Amino acid sequence: MSSQSCHGNESNSVNKEGNVAPSSVSENQLVLYDPRGNETEEEGAEPNQSQTSSHKTQCPSIGAFTVQCATCLKWRLMPSMEKYEEIREQILEKPFYCETACEWKANVTCDVAEDISQDGTRVWAIDRPSISRPPAGWQRQLRIRGEGGTKFADVYYVTPSGKKLRSNVEVQKYLNENPEYITQGVKLSQFSFQIPKPLRENYVRKCWGWI
Repeated sequence: MSSQSCHGNESNSVNKEGNVAPSSVSENQLVLYDPRGNETEEEGAEPNQSQTSSHKTQCPSIGAFTVQCATCLKWRLMPSMEKYEEIREQILEKPFYCETACEWKANVTCDVAEDISQDGTRVWAIDRPSISRPPAGWQRQLRIRGEGGTKFADVYYVTPSGKKLRSNVEVQKYLNENPEYITQGVKLSQFSFQIPKPLRENYVRKCWGWI
């Protein structure tokens, strides 16, 4: 008989005070979530034990996107999700610096105070680096599950026609059924269903199953 974890016990990038440990955040990027949430039922969300099926799960919505300067480690807010996706795609080959923010905000340098900091009022999560931007006309959506579930978030891709795809298998099937997208250059490698990792360890419930 062996045990199998349904939540990986990976090391995170948080020090004892709850701040990001700079030496361990090699990607220098985070995605920031607003904990106030919204009163919508998340697909696949697992409610806390104290909740009943008649209650809606309160799930955080994305409040803002932020990237850390590779030099001074200060956080800079992104002007849009599109800009964030552009920077995330190239973050390993093209590190982000405060001066980069001058594209949308004047006179930003490492001497300027950071735009936002971890103060315990928000849910922070480390995003994955080098995720390709979605093809033109497609959308990559990240839906955060309620606290206490066994998974932090779900990733969906929405096609130009509005169809929601939930896995690489569904993407490949859709492309096979709609070869015009393949002709346009859409490739499976442009899709990633990797999710960010919350910095607060107890946000996701750790559970064990026996087999």
